[in-house]
Amino acid sequence: MNIHDRLYYILCLLLILIIVNACKTSQKSLSQSSPIAEDTLQQAVDSVTLELPVYYITQKGDTLLSLDEEVSIETYRVLPDSISLMAVGDIMMGTNFPNSSYLPAKDGSYLWNDVCDLLSSADITFGNLEGTMLDGEGEPKECNNPKACYLFRMPSYLSGNLTRCGFDLISIANNHANDFGPTGRKSTQRILDSLGIGQAGSIESPYTIHKIGGLYVGFVAFAPNKGTLLFHNQEQAIEIVKELDSLADLIVVSIHGGAEGADNQNITRKREFYYGEDRGNIYEFSHILIDHGADVILGHGPHVPRAMEVYKERIIAYSLGNFLTYGRFNLKGAAGLAPILEANLAVDGKFLSGQIHSFRQSYTNGPLKDSGKTAAATIKKLSEEDFPENQIFIEEDGRIFYIQN
Repeated sequence: MNIHDRLYYILCLLLILIIVNACKTSQKSLSQSSPIAEDTLQQAVDSVTLELPVYYITQKGDTLLSLDEEVSIETYRVLPDSISLMAVGDIMMGTNFPNSSYLPAKDGSYLWNDVCDLLSSADITFGNLEGTMLDGEGEPKECNNPKACYLFRMPSYLSGNLTRCGFDLISIANNHANDFGPTGRKSTQRILDSLGIGQAGSIESPYTIHKIGGLYVGFVAFAPNKGTLLFHNQEQAIEIVKELDSLADLIVVSIHGGAEGADNQNITRKREFYYGEDRGNIYEFSHILIDHGADVILGHGPHVPRAMEVYKERIIAYSLGNFLTYGRFNLKGAAGLAPILEANLAVDGKFLSGQIHSFRQSYTNGPLKDSGKTAAATIKKLSEEDFPENQIFIEEDGRIFYIQN
């Protein structure tokens, strides 16, 4: 019985009820039997009413007969107009190798006091983890000179500072990533995964796509060292960037390369070597990756700040130096500068503006705010020397302006 037949049936019953009530005054016998007729009629009406169909309305206003019916619903990601990025250089939060005297007190959170709020204020926060996070022994690498052997093994309890200060992406591609062999590398990856931090750069995890809010960020990290994704294989690097470009909204590239120390702060635009190790032509490599889809290049490795430039509307920081390195690092002069790069980006990766926040490391209290803004002044000077054609202008206070041709 369809809906029209049911409505017709109800109208007929109502008509009978009206006729019966009209005859009550003239026929007493009918009036005595009317309660039975009314009860029967009410039951019939109730039974028909209960059988009326229930309809379901979708968000588009479509009518469904049941929840089992399938409909196609279009969904859209709402992306912001711009993205803020905070980036720092090398992080080594303390090591228990060769002994625990190189560890900070308690959980080391006091080392982050001056920088934590700033780091966590960005949409994306990046750093390079210089060493391994491991609670066991691992396989310590052998050094040619044991007296000058620096191996970094951070206990896992120090890792909470990374999430507390808002880190989203961590590079594990550097010359200390393999200090404790495969056990150390895998432990580091496992801990970062448990914290929900995107990590890249090891042979086990060379690159990733990390979702931050509604944004898909492709992230890859390179180094010239054992156990890492090598930047010497340029064809492989290009293929990775092209693949990430097809899958992500933004591509962040980390590069641990270039010769070390204050004597090597300027960009040579040539292949660099340090104690016989090929540290790459970072200038050429950075440009090639941007040519194939990379949006942000974040360098570290020289342990000192280097210049910044904009190439094809994309920002390149050639070295962000040391940032928070406790216990076994030389922090004299430029090695003690701890800049934080704040970059404002369009959603397609184009550089809009930025700020170099100047901090300087102390041996006992981590990076402290530098009122003299030495890090900003250093990067400004180097950028003007190395890239006179640069499309960015850095103010004395660290503000970065993009000057379009």
